[in-house]
Amino acid sequence: MTPSWLNKELYPFTPKEFSLPMGKMSYVDEGTGEAIVMIHGNPSWSFEFRDLIKYFSKSHRCIAPDHIGFGLSDKPTDWDYLPKHQAENLERFLESLDLENITLIVGDWGGPIGLSYAIKHPDRIKNIIITNTWMWSAKDDWYYQAFSGFVGGSIGRWLIKKYNFFVRTVLKSIYGDKRKLTPEIHQHFIMPLVKPEERKGNQVLPKEIIASSDWLADLWKKRNNLNGKIKLIAWGMKDIAFRKKELNHWRKHFPDVKVVQYPDAGHFLAEEKSEELIAEMEVILSN
Repeated sequence: MTPSWLNKELYPFTPKEFSLPMGKMSYVDEGTGEAIVMIHGNPSWSFEFRDLIKYFSKSHRCIAPDHIGFGLSDKPTDWDYLPKHQAENLERFLESLDLENITLIVGDWGGPIGLSYAIKHPDRIKNIIITNTWMWSAKDDWYYQAFSGFVGGSIGRWLIKKYNFFVRTVLKSIYGDKRKLTPEIHQHFIMPLVKPEERKGNQVLPKEIIASSDWLADLWKKRNNLNGKIKLIAWGMKDIAFRKKELNHWRKHFPDVKVVQYPDAGHFLAEEKSEELIAEMEVILSN
């Protein structure tokens, strides 16, 4: 059921549902043709990709799931929300659709979660577009130790549960151009997590930046499965979550991949640079 707070002009889609053991996953499935699959991170949902879906659904099948605990999906209080289990959910979902020649777009936690599927099923992947994200252990990086320790610790978890801190405050800080996060758009990120009991997934993932290091390291060991699949690395250079350092790590290990940098953009390129991202994707999809 579409909630009353959802602006149907901004998000003119009729979500579908996929049943999982821990609850129902909401997803957008618009258009026909080769599939473009868009995987969000924390604290986002498929709303982030609305401009891409509106544009590409005229020529492609656009699929954008909401992870359990986010967006319009169920938010059980008795599930662990570990990223490796979110990745298992995504695999079940995508395998149920039996897609071929997928163009995969990932960012934030959608990076390791989405790329986990690509690593396991490279035969189903045609193109990968990486936006600000990572897929390796950050346990030796003081920057992520500090963020994960605070936001994923007892104080951060309390702030998230009590004040919706991640969506109301942290989200603003990772936009390059704060004007892009209008009050109405911001409400569409706040409302899916408006109740304290709905925020468990939002609480768990910051800690897992470090706590899931073994899972992330294992994914990185298998990165060669992505060779020839990654066609674009698009990066918002004002992002304080994933910086130039993380971009350079991708470039070092995938030196032949095209890189586009946006000096005035932050974390969510589908929000801040949708027209530019669409133009880059058009080139990839036409080949």
